[in-house]
Amino acid sequence: MRLRRPLALAVTALATSALTALAPTHGATADTGTQACAAAKRGGDFPVDTRIDEGPATYHPGDAPRHFSLDLTNTTTARCADLHPVLVLVDRTRKLTPKRIRMEFRDAGRWRPVTVERADRGENIGVFDGFPGFSVGAGDTVTVDVRLAFADGTPPDRVVANAALVRRKDDDGEWVGESDDYPFTIEEAAGPGPTLAEELARTGPRALLGLGVAAGTLLLAGTALVVGARRLRVGGS
Repeated sequence: MRLRRPLALAVTALATSALTALAPTHGATADTGTQACAAAKRGGDFPVDTRIDEGPATYHPGDAPRHFSLDLTNTTTARCADLHPVLVLVDRTRKLTPKRIRMEFRDAGRWRPVTVERADRGENIGVFDGFPGFSVGAGDTVTVDVRLAFADGTPPDRVVANAALVRRKDDDGEWVGESDDYPFTIEEAAGPGPTLAEELARTGPRALLGLGVAAGTLLLAGTALVVGARRLRVGGS
């Protein structure tokens, strides 16, 4: 799921609106660097390669957050600053809502919450805001740790995630990176183990009988060891 042009524009606009509440971060020095970053695109490619790495294949509603990472690689000869990832989640049924999504990212050793909003066509867009943005030196890679969870009661679904990268510039934003797709499945929450009646219905009494025979064998073996130890003590006294 590469970002469609209308969705990409919506992502950039939404991210920009979320980021305009932040105070200016670096002033004129940052403007010079980020302009050079944007000007150094190669053959129309994005200046920052963006990749989702080590994402789990399944999530269970109500479970603890699961981890993956975003690798941001600067392919230009200038520093790229004020970079804000945006994670777009597209579910097959379009029933997933922001209130069911729990997302955080790590910045300077601190976990920060991700603001998630719903786009016009049902996509969920999570903007990494509340901080000045990541800065990546020329040719360098910055890895951003992310953790994601879904609230109890979230229905099963198939989801495709895609990370876009927005560079904040004053009260505007520029789309400077996009990842490949990261597909995963939301499965039903794991329930408690089967009861005795359910186990009997599934396997029949013979399976439990076998367990009983094995337990009886261990009990007899233990009794023989105790008796043998007592005889050794009597014979040695």
